[in-house]
Amino acid sequence: MKYRKLGNTGLDVSILSFGASSLGSVFGKTDDAQSIRTVHAAVDGGINLIDVSPYYGLTKAEMVLGKAIGQISRDRFLLSSKAGRYGDTQFDFSARRIIASVDESLQRLQTDYLDMLFLHDIEFVPFAEVAEESFHALEQLKRSGKIRFYGVSGLPLSVFEKALNYTALDVVLSYCHYSLNDTTLLSLVPLLEKHGVGLVNASPLSMGLLGSKHVPDWHPATAEIKAACQAANDFCERSGASLAKLAIQFSVANEQIPTTLVSTANPDNILKNIGWLEEPLDQTLLAEVLAILAPIRNTTWASGLPEYQESFGQGGAV
Repeated sequence: MKYRKLGNTGLDVSILSFGASSLGSVFGKTDDAQSIRTVHAAVDGGINLIDVSPYYGLTKAEMVLGKAIGQISRDRFLLSSKAGRYGDTQFDFSARRIIASVDESLQRLQTDYLDMLFLHDIEFVPFAEVAEESFHALEQLKRSGKIRFYGVSGLPLSVFEKALNYTALDVVLSYCHYSLNDTTLLSLVPLLEKHGVGLVNASPLSMGLLGSKHVPDWHPATAEIKAACQAANDFCERSGASLAKLAIQFSVANEQIPTTLVSTANPDNILKNIGWLEEPLDQTLLAEVLAILAPIRNTTWASGLPEYQESFGQGGAV
């Protein structure tokens, strides 16, 4: 496993990190004992960053993860969670709720501190609400020692620009913007480097678009994006290759991306993902897949409530 510096945090993070959303049965029914074995396999395989949220499985992911990491020495991994989002339409970024949320997460996770805390999907509320309350809560939590570093997460890249124009952040978590079909995250890298902000990249499979499984009905991508990704997957299958493998190898290969989160509740899958890191990236296959995806390259989808989307500059190609 390779490791890279995470901004100015002083942390070295594995280039592949573990997203615990699957442990909350977010993508299908899971077995808790198998989920726990998956976490252990990830850490034993060299992964040292684990990310979760109370939103995943409505606290189930945190509870299962807590059982798993309770059996591992705390110095073997870095732990991040989130606050502010608690359901599909449940958001509360008040200082009181952020502070209480961290206490609840620590109890479920059976630990006394988080290495990182992210405000979860801030594009769903007016930015003024976050600015006036949430950032003060993060500072208070950091001073108390309950969190070491803090930042924000969200889909539109503009949320990070807006936040950094307002306050200093240690880290950010971006998803679906550095993958085979969308590399717009690179446009944010100079700003992050200027401020010494650590970058966590998530969802190299674009929430299931880049793989052999059926894309879930809830996926917000347009029909055109889904069709292009399906065409790329069909091409890989005909070629005896794996689009998921190519996607993960592509995301971790860039030195500007410190770490990329993948999620699974199957120990065999995480070991397979880790094994892919040791294999060379097939440049010929990559070029062919990128050509198939070219018509929808860097095309994204909106996230957040409609009344806030315009202020975050969302929609269409970015």
